[in-house]
Amino acid sequence: MKKKNTKSFWHRIRFKYKLSFINEGTLEEVWSFRLSQLSAFVTLAVFAFFLIAVTAFIIIKTPIRNYLPGYLDVEVRKEIMQNALRADSLERMIEIQSLYLNNVAGILSGTMPLDSIRQIDSLASNDINYEIPRSQEETRFVKDYEEEEKYNLSVLTDPGKLPTDGVFFYRPVNGVVTSHYETDVHHYGVDLAAAAKESVLATLDGTVIYTGFDPNHGNVIQVQHKNGFISVYKHNELLLKEVGDHVVAGEAIALVGNTGELSTGPHLHFELWYKGNPVNPEEYIAF
Repeated sequence: MKKKNTKSFWHRIRFKYKLSFINEGTLEEVWSFRLSQLSAFVTLAVFAFFLIAVTAFIIIKTPIRNYLPGYLDVEVRKEIMQNALRADSLERMIEIQSLYLNNVAGILSGTMPLDSIRQIDSLASNDINYEIPRSQEETRFVKDYEEEEKYNLSVLTDPGKLPTDGVFFYRPVNGVVTSHYETDVHHYGVDLAAAAKESVLATLDGTVIYTGFDPNHGNVIQVQHKNGFISVYKHNELLLKEVGDHVVAGEAIALVGNTGELSTGPHLHFELWYKGNPVNPEEYIAF
């Protein structure tokens, strides 16, 4: 009985019906076609699959996908982050300029005393060794640092000699030097042309002390090293480390980019500082 019902079912869905279009005036058959339930289902399924495929293709290949929840493009996210950094930098610049204008207005109106400013200017002009008094926090930090470094054998007795003996500086990026170290034009580093988004490597072991965006130099990262050196990496596309992160020599800390107003193409501006003074990186690294 069950087998008979199965045959009846297949016979029913495969049974073809004839659909005819007849001229009402002449009763002539104009057009007709045969269609079964099975063929109608297959036709509808193929049409639905085609419609879904076309819709998916349009969503994937066009900017419409950015409007779907949870499918924001990576490039759009990066652009949003860069715009947020630029907005933050502009806000700080506006605050600084507003403070400066308020100070100028106070000086011109006579509401701001100039005795302390004049005293500092006179002392600085008369005594070249004059130093601005340190705050309590700065004095405490210097004292603690001196105590920690008292028995450090790496501290040099000759301050004019740089501690480079036995130190290997990693090349920060594989590139071509396009601009050299020139203090006369305030260019305190070297420019290395490299492929976009190539890894930028830490030249020595150290700790990240600064990360941020500068309107002129783009994304900047600075690393403090134990031997008194500070390395600076500018115009990066993306920073991979944060302030306080410890990095080892040769570790990727950023990606080569073209950010900042002073950049004209993908490259890395690399600077090397020793105890607050810039030094020529080409004297320590073979680029």
